[in-house]
Amino acid sequence: MKKHSARVAPLSACNSPVLTLTKVEGEERPRDSPGPAEAQAPAGVEAGGRASRRCWTCSPAQLKKVFWGVAVVLCVCSSWAGSTQLAKLTFGKFDAPFTLTWFATNWNFLFFPLYYVGHVCKSTEKQSVKQRYRECCRFFGDNGLTLKVFFTKAAPFGVLWTLTNYLYLHAIKKINTTDVSVLFCCNKAFVFLLSWIVLRDRFMGVRIVAAILAIAGIVMMTYADGFHSHSVIGIALVVASASMSALYKVLFKLLLGSAKFGEAALFLSILGVFNIVFITCIPIILYFTKVEYWSSFDDIPWGNLCGFSVLLLTFNIVLNFGIAVTYPTLMSLGIVLSVPVNAVVDHYTSQIVFNGVRVIAIIIIGLGFLLLLLPEEWDVWLIKLLTRLKVRKKEEPAEGGADLSSGPQSKNRRARPSFAH
Repeated sequence: MKKHSARVAPLSACNSPVLTLTKVEGEERPRDSPGPAEAQAPAGVEAGGRASRRCWTCSPAQLKKVFWGVAVVLCVCSSWAGSTQLAKLTFGKFDAPFTLTWFATNWNFLFFPLYYVGHVCKSTEKQSVKQRYRECCRFFGDNGLTLKVFFTKAAPFGVLWTLTNYLYLHAIKKINTTDVSVLFCCNKAFVFLLSWIVLRDRFMGVRIVAAILAIAGIVMMTYADGFHSHSVIGIALVVASASMSALYKVLFKLLLGSAKFGEAALFLSILGVFNIVFITCIPIILYFTKVEYWSSFDDIPWGNLCGFSVLLLTFNIVLNFGIAVTYPTLMSLGIVLSVPVNAVVDHYTSQIVFNGVRVIAIIIIGLGFLLLLLPEEWDVWLIKLLTRLKVRKKEEPAEGGADLSSGPQSKNRRARPSFAH
């Protein structure tokens, strides 16, 4: 069975967003470029004396991966934007962001069962649930998942997951979903800064520029509404959510490293168990203290709660395991594309004003997000591309000149009489 490694990173965001705080990456292996591959046709001379020209082709494997990438982008975009809009709609009837966070996080328990179903369907070497569980538990060390490991390596991430989602949902109550979704995209810039400081990751000037753009976008977004209290509080909440998500990702990489698909699924299910066992008391306390109170359980919009949870679960599944069928960059694009979707919905359902400052802030943050998607070797690739284009431009005039000169010469040769016997 071919195994993949998964690197868990939050965000929910964006890399996760509302609330996927993890991102799965495949193990290092040769990757085909999503763009067309350049191939050279068999050498030959045409009637005019022209050498065959290079053509652009794309292998079936690449086409399949790009096709799956488009499907994954649409799924990520729709599930992320849909969960955000449904959460906003739910708060009109059920003003309890922490209870909604707790309810949706409980569904994380389904990650490992769903993974095992996929394992049984796809794997040639099928294992029992117990065997697969024990194998995945090696991720936590030689002793597996002990009580000590649970509280030192799982519980802290459960707290960060809950804080990330709660702060995000609470921000939705204060400001519109467009601002929330675009500000959460700053999570990727925070991940870079923390990784550079804590993990000593490679310094990249372009990513520093992206981080500066993200911070500038936050300031401009605050200014767009005139520094009103609700606006400032809402922006502070979503920035705090993005920060918690970034801290989740960096700490995971620092303490746990990377995980295979099964190990990542087990880890996320453990977060669901932690939420059920240790976080359940908080919604109960909030209910009896009437901080988050509802008069009757019949008044709870169960359809909205379940719909939000299903969309969020779908988002996390696709974002964490979509690497198996497509490129990570394409999956990240789904998150930033959810911003215009939310903007369109807000335009028709709320009183949002898209003034010049807000539009510029959205563009700046989106540009910073896209810059952070550039690979580490982007400058080398760019130089090679420019060099190749420069060489091609020089070859084309030379080719055309050779064709023009070869015509008259060939005619003169045919017209000249031969004196050879």
